[in-house]
Amino acid sequence: MNEAKRDPEREERIIMEIIVDCYDEAERAMGWYYYLQDKLRFPFTAHCVARRTISPLHINEAVEVIEMAPEEECEHEMFVLIRREKEELAVPLAQLMPMAADEETAQAIEDWHYWVRQGYQF
Repeated sequence: MNEAKRDPEREERIIMEIIVDCYDEAERAMGWYYYLQDKLRFPFTAHCVARRTISPLHINEAVEVIEMAPEEECEHEMFVLIRREKEELAVPLAQLMPMAADEETAQAIEDWHYWVRQGYQF
């Protein structure tokens, strides 16, 4: 994965709000989980921006994001639940870009995308 340009403001937010006092992978994962759970305002509309073999979504497919996936699904990557064909399905948040979301939701998703682009891991 190519490293993205560093964003000092975003780095500060991640360090001071999301992974502060996290000492291992599990704590960093839960730091992200609770940050996203607190910041994302559901439901919102998003579209698929990346193909993933673990997900049935296609590039540019629009979906309704309804909530965070259960904690146990987010121990290694952040997943959200979408409504697709009248069922709920967990998909990687890194695969989605908000189309209609408030500013706080958009910023939180951008924070997660930044983390992923930088190649950071839990």
